[in-house]
Amino acid sequence: MSDGEDGAQPPLVRVKEIGSTTVTCPMLNPMNYTVWSLRMKVVLKIHKAWIVIDPGTEENEEKDYLAIGLLYQAIPEDLIMQIGDVESAKGLWEAIKARYVGDDCVREALLQNINVEFDRLKMEESEKIDSYVGKLSGIASKSAALGETIDESKLVKKFLKTLP
Repeated sequence: MSDGEDGAQPPLVRVKEIGSTTVTCPMLNPMNYTVWSLRMKVVLKIHKAWIVIDPGTEENEEKDYLAIGLLYQAIPEDLIMQIGDVESAKGLWEAIKARYVGDDCVREALLQNINVEFDRLKMEESEKIDSYVGKLSGIASKSAALGETIDESKLVKKFLKTLP
């Protein structure tokens, strides 16, 4: 597994073995909130702790602490310091979501900035193809993290149009 510092997959935290399968918590980073939240939802459901986060379900102190513990394993220390005073799993989930997605206006502004960055991107004469593809992939990842996927065909067209 990668250490997450090179931009590859974030490290996974070992959580629970079910039979011969190991369930892990993905580590949250600034670029993977959308995928992280989907994966964490599954992890919390496996542990039957999603019921304390999903609105309209019963309160259960034991499951609440379990969910908080799982979430704390899957978020960076600096984020724990920012939202550590939240006392329920549901509140913690919402605080993480607000921190990484924000409200719709912030999300739309960020997407607009990403689209401008995408539109302005051009490959430099001295730039290597791998480096340029990495930039395109980075922009696509930022967009996906905010919930908007850039179609592969659009990425390919951009790549071909902006080659020197």
